[in-house]
Amino acid sequence: MTQRLSRTTQPGLPQYPERMIQFGEGNFMRAFVDWQLQQMNKQGLFNGSAAVVVPIGQGLGGLMAEQDNLYTVLLNGIMQEQPVNSREIITSVSRVINPYSDYEAYLALAENDELEFITSNTTEAGIAYQPGDRLKDAPPSSFPAKLTALLYRRFELGKKGFVIIPCELIDRNGEKLREIVRQYAADWNLGEAFLQWLDAENTFCCSLVDRIVPGYPRDKAAELEAELGYLDKLMVTAEPFLFWVIEGPAWLSERLPLAKAGLNVVVTDDMTLYRERKVHLLNGPHTAMVPLAMMAGLETVEDVMNDETFYRFVRGLLDEELIPMLDLPQEELLSYADAVLERFKNPFIRHELASISLNSISKFKTRLLPVLLRYQQERGQLPPLITLALAALLLSYRGDRVKRQDSAEVLEVFDQAWGNPPTFAASILREVSLWGQDLSQVPGLTEAIDAQLHQLQSSDSRAALQQLVRSEA
Repeated sequence: MTQRLSRTTQPGLPQYPERMIQFGEGNFMRAFVDWQLQQMNKQGLFNGSAAVVVPIGQGLGGLMAEQDNLYTVLLNGIMQEQPVNSREIITSVSRVINPYSDYEAYLALAENDELEFITSNTTEAGIAYQPGDRLKDAPPSSFPAKLTALLYRRFELGKKGFVIIPCELIDRNGEKLREIVRQYAADWNLGEAFLQWLDAENTFCCSLVDRIVPGYPRDKAAELEAELGYLDKLMVTAEPFLFWVIEGPAWLSERLPLAKAGLNVVVTDDMTLYRERKVHLLNGPHTAMVPLAMMAGLETVEDVMNDETFYRFVRGLLDEELIPMLDLPQEELLSYADAVLERFKNPFIRHELASISLNSISKFKTRLLPVLLRYQQERGQLPPLITLALAALLLSYRGDRVKRQDSAEVLEVFDQAWGNPPTFAASILREVSLWGQDLSQVPGLTEAIDAQLHQLQSSDSRAALQQLVRSEA
């Protein structure tokens, strides 16, 4: 029987002091942040590991402990026209802390003077204010409240602050996280001295992450076990492409020498251009394709790209609706879009649509809604492909089409709206809690969504798409 990956079966692997607190132990952070720590460590540039905090009650802490916090990252794809097929055991995670079962261990992180960075990926819905959270909670429910409690303990100990770099895919993530921390500080009456320390001793950076991480390779697990010579229930596949933009002070490049390690990381004083390009042209098509493709029985991004109808949908979405609405050099956008399509076609990784579907409502709000609104305002009509994608997304939240992966609050809103199907479109578009505004006021949107919902329910997504994307022939 193949032995489990551990420090016993893989003796001699290095260990490093903890220098980073990382909220989130999912596939992305392990194949993105922790993989980058590994690359710096191998070159003697960082000499540090991440103490990982589970952001929700159920997490991978047990599995990580069973493997001594080791796991394998498998990079598969094409990089600079050359095939990449690498396997690497990651040693840059020191431990996983579950604040729900050991809150004191979590707060004790504030005592470690060597810890200087905090990163996070708690999904787009993670950086949110929960008014019911209290300092006495053990732990508070939201990620920002947990962070506030940790920072306050750090302040009470009279220690230096942190460089805080959230990786959640929301606009101005660092600024929004800081705002919510300050809100909790006010709610909890933590005092003016704490707020002064928060501003003077801590650096909140906005950031943008870019790497496609499909996750655990279920379809090839047995084959990989034989190849690797050990059992790894936490191995994670990723594309070789990586890009991280951090909006922060210039000195950060020295304290966190990612670029010096040869990694594709930019520290800048303005990340706007990078964010607009990536969020709308990479993440936007992901969010748009998921409900339509899953309704058609497709399972992966590669399936989408190999399907003529769906490929024309993605290409048309980029060329006709997304790129024209972005105030960036068109040649650069077209070049980036071509690179995105090449990455989507990567035959070496299985990027499952179901994994992309997590929290799709907040993703649509960030990635596609701004384009839909601008398109309607400038052209006096709705973008047909984005509008159809929105209708399919709303239908997928009916509960019996696509397995829904979202917060209980979002699902409750949909269940109530679907309770009266004839008024569903109008009622769900009016939900400011979902969209940040009343979308029923957008000219023609309620009628268009209502019509497309009927079409999707009476036929299927492929038939609906074929009416919009015609063959060039």
